[in-house]
Amino acid sequence: MGKTIAEKIFSEKSGSDTYAGDIVVAEIDAIALQDGTAPLAIRRIMELGEVRAADRTHFFVDHAAPSPRKELSNDQKFIREFAEKIKADFSPPGEGIIHQLMVEKFVNPGDLAVGADSHTCTYGALGAFATGMGSTDIAIAVVLGKNWFKVPETFRIEINGKLPEGVYPKDIILTVIGKLGADGATYKALEFHGETINTMHMDGRLTMANMAIECGAKAGLFKSDEVTKAFLAEMGRGNSFREIKPDKDAEYEKEIHMDADVEPVVAKPHNVDNIAPVSEVEGIKVDQVFVGTCTNGRLSDIETVARMLKGRKIKRDVRLIVAPASRSIYVKAIEKGYLRTIVEGGGLIAPPGCACCVGIHMGVLADNEVCVSTQNRNFRGRMGNPDAEIYLASPATAAATAIKGEIADPREFL
Repeated sequence: MGKTIAEKIFSEKSGSDTYAGDIVVAEIDAIALQDGTAPLAIRRIMELGEVRAADRTHFFVDHAAPSPRKELSNDQKFIREFAEKIKADFSPPGEGIIHQLMVEKFVNPGDLAVGADSHTCTYGALGAFATGMGSTDIAIAVVLGKNWFKVPETFRIEINGKLPEGVYPKDIILTVIGKLGADGATYKALEFHGETINTMHMDGRLTMANMAIECGAKAGLFKSDEVTKAFLAEMGRGNSFREIKPDKDAEYEKEIHMDADVEPVVAKPHNVDNIAPVSEVEGIKVDQVFVGTCTNGRLSDIETVARMLKGRKIKRDVRLIVAPASRSIYVKAIEKGYLRTIVEGGGLIAPPGCACCVGIHMGVLADNEVCVSTQNRNFRGRMGNPDAEIYLASPATAAATAIKGEIADPREFL
């Protein structure tokens, strides 16, 4: 019987002939922790004893970067000192978001990666099995270099057709989540296939893999191909490429077929699966627009905003905040003039990091304000105020909204 991508990776990492439903102990290739979750994990590590996987462990300061409060500053110092003590990798504030840096520098096709962050599933865009864990399970991974897993069943999602003008991978994954529901793929792996996926650039694949967790999935997986190879080469890691794909006779729990010919969509407050076409919500006044995060803070996302803002200004009573996902993206966006265009159009550039996404600092909403954001979650209070509303959208829809001051169809400006 053939195997899915998840079954192949777990078979290799556990040294056993593994299928969905099996419980395995598997060797882990990469471990990631960020400033919100690392302090608890570190305290658990200290209780467990000798660290055996420091060479595979990466600490990041991105959720509050730079720190807005002394308590968070103390946490960040604690993380840095511990990383230095065990000789693990450490990325200080300003380097960028944990998930972007992991795909730029560390994760390879066929890897098994875990992180103390639910959006660790982002790395599946490279053909890795990557999933989030709680701080205690991550502590075990750091100490032992392995952990136990239940091999998930897989949903095969096939998307065909060319993306229409104004429709982006963010619209596709939001549409998928709307079809499945917020708990429709709990503890499953999502495998993405079809001609739409085959021609999709890596930025789009990363966006889709990132949001797999939003329908409950354990991982979002893409086969590795020429797009993967080109991305790794661009990152200076071309020799890390290997082919990862499912067998032709792999068995799936469910198969979903979808046409890419969809409208631009949004996720309405306060649930990620509360999906509606932009046409249904056009005209709703907006106070803030945020473009960034581990979902849509990449160069192509920033380029989309700059292209739409060229020669235009944002609405006077709207705040537009743009945050590159990493330092390298920040530098490239400067070199290409994207950030200048955004600033001249009235936007504000935040340092590389999570910025407004989690409501710890920067961009916290006032009571009854409305924000259109390219992030991955719009739960009540997500951006720091339970009395505000968040709509999730593509960078193009976000840019159109900033220009008009109300939720707008991006096709009007493309």
